[in-house]
Parts: sequence; C-alpha cells; structure tokens
Amino acid sequence: MNMKKETIQDICESLEAEHETPYALNLLFDDCRIDLLTDSKELCRDLESYFKAFIAKEKTRAPNMVVKAFQTAAPKINHEFTVKQPDPGKTKIKEEYIDFPDGRLVRKRLTGMMFLFGGNRNAAVGPCVQNSNQIINFINNRFMEAKLNQGYFLAHAAGVIWEGKGISMAGFSGMGKSTLALHLMSAGGTFVSNDRLLFKKNSGDYKMVGVAKLPRINPGTALSNRHLKNVIPDEEKNEFHKLSNDELWHLEQKYDVFIDECFGPDKFTLNASMDLIVMLNWNRNEKNIRSRFVDFENRKDLLRAFMKSPGLFYEPEKIIAHDYLSEENYIRQLQDIRVLEISGGVNFDQAVQTISKTLNEHFSSKATAQQ
Repeated sequence: MNMKKETIQDICESLEAEHETPYALNLLFDDCRIDLLTDSKELCRDLESYFKAFIAKEKTRAPNMVVKAFQTAAPKINHEFTVKQPDPGKTKIKEEYIDFPDGRLVRKRLTGMMFLFGGNRNAAVGPCVQNSNQIINFINNRFMEAKLNQGYFLAHAAGVIWEGKGISMAGFSGMGKSTLALHLMSAGGTFVSNDRLLFKKNSGDYKMVGVAKLPRINPGTALSNRHLKNVIPDEEKNEFHKLSNDELWHLEQKYDVFIDECFGPDKFTLNASMDLIVMLNWNRNEKNIRSRFVDFENRKDLLRAFMKSPGLFYEPEKIIAHDYLSEENYIRQLQDIRVLEISGGVNFDQAVQTISKTLNEHFSSKATAQQ
C-alpha cells in the first residue's frame, strides 16, 4: 500500500477497509477500558497471556478507546520522516515520526512497525506478532496519555504498596529500582508499577497509578531473590551459578516476571496512594548504606532522575499546554511529599529495613501529631 494521505484518519480508514479485525481483547487499567481489535489470533492470545491480570470482567461497559493491530506489511508513506534524536548517553537512532494535522505516526527503524494515534484513532501495523512487546508498550502508552490528559504527571519510577503505604522508587540509570521493588514484594508488598508511574496531588494527598508492564530482570536479580528463581529455566540457571556477582551484574539478558506466578494472586494493582518517594543514589564500590530526607528544590539532580518525558507517544501540543517538562512544575506538585535519598553502598536488604524504619517513624509521629 503506497499512499499520500493527509491525516491519521485517512491512513487508518485505508487499513480498516483492507483488513478485518475479528479478534478482540478487553482490558481495564484503573478506570480506563481499552479494547484491542486485531486480525491476528496469535497476537490476541499472546497479549491475553501478558495482560491476564487486567482482563475486563464487565463487557457491557463502553471502551474509553480502541486500539487496532494489523498483522500486515506497513504502508509506504510518501511523507518525510523526522528522526527522533537518541536520549542523552545513547547514540543509536531507533524511531522517526511524522506529525499530521490530527495526530502522529511513529515508525520503529529496527522492526519497521508503525504506530498511529490521534483523532480518536489508535493503530499498530507491521509484523505485530514478532514484535508483541511493542504492541504492549503502545497499549500502555495510550493508557498513559489518557491519565496525562486527566492532569497526572509522569515519573520514571517503580511503585509498591508495602506496610499499608504507597512507595515510589526512582534513581539514576542502573540503580536497581525494579530490584528494590521486587525485594519489597518478597517482604509482603503489592506491585503497582515497574518503570513508569503516574502521580497526581489532590488536597494534599497523592495518588499514584501504575502501568501494566511486567518487570524485566537480569539473572543476578532472579538468583538473589527466592521468589524469582523459577523465572530462569533450570539449564540456564546452572550456567549463571558459575558466574561471579560482578559478571551477573553486567549481563544484558532479561526475563519477564509474572507477578501472580512468583508472588501469588491479587498482588498487582495499578491504583494506590503515594506516601513516600525513595531515590536510589548508591554505588557498588562503597560499603555502608546511608539515608536522609531531601527536597527536590535543592536536589534537582535527583528530580531529573524522577521526571520522565512522555516522549513520542504523546501529542506535542498537549505537552506544551500542560508544561509537563518544567522542573518548577514537578517541584510544585511534589512539595508536600517526603523524599528519602538512599546512598552509600548497594544493599537491597538494608534498603528494605531503612524504608520500613522510615515508614514507622514518619507515620507514627505524623499520627501522634494529629491526635
């Protein structure tokens, strides 16, 4: 299909005219229902397995949005693409895009997948089955856009409910926020989010909303947590046991963690209060762990690690209108929440103890002051 189209709607209507989408998956994320329609039974089955904790039980409710996935060759678009420059510290160009009057088209350079959104249209086209992880990300991005449009802010953070409190965890790249979240899960927590977290302030209290993305962990994380050891096949596990801790740390191999299989049913929810932010800023070359309360206004280096741009999958005029990329806006939104910096040496067990002590001391004193 070679087309010179002027709108996202034009392209989507052309795809819909050529491809039926008989397979459906109804998903419910927080208060947002998203229906996936596709021409691929295999893709529908794969996504149903991945999102099994978020299958909508009530089918009579109308969806907030519909995402269509077409397992076919991506159309040839006779428009010039704009290259998305790599994030700081990276060099590989992965995405390019075209802005239309009613939305945006994003193309993945490596896989050739195309994603279209805008004007109440959401579509993925290309080798979807072979790139189901990109379809998962696209669905989650549509959910994040819906929440951003409700006034939420986006954080590069994990989230867990532990000891009755909502904890968000962030840090510089490679600090181990997902690993710490899974350690809190082993101590009885409930999972909220792995790498993206939405938050909103309401009358002095904070709500956080997670994203239905499974944690992806390296072998070292799996082998150091008794709940995660079955994530790795036995034959691979035997090979990993031969490696040093330093070699395990640097492995790039990743495994999905299905929360219900590792920690039991009803351990993954997307809705919680946000009572404490933990910022990881530790170093494997140090020994002793340290912790202290900080504020983002005086520690903008930590704030930048917490902030997250919506990226290509959010329409640019909406970012400008909501001023999402402003440090001052984030500071203003987060001025009433405690921020705990954990530094020193890397020790996840001690970090769990530190967070527990912080929760007990802070919330006990807060409760006493209110009596």
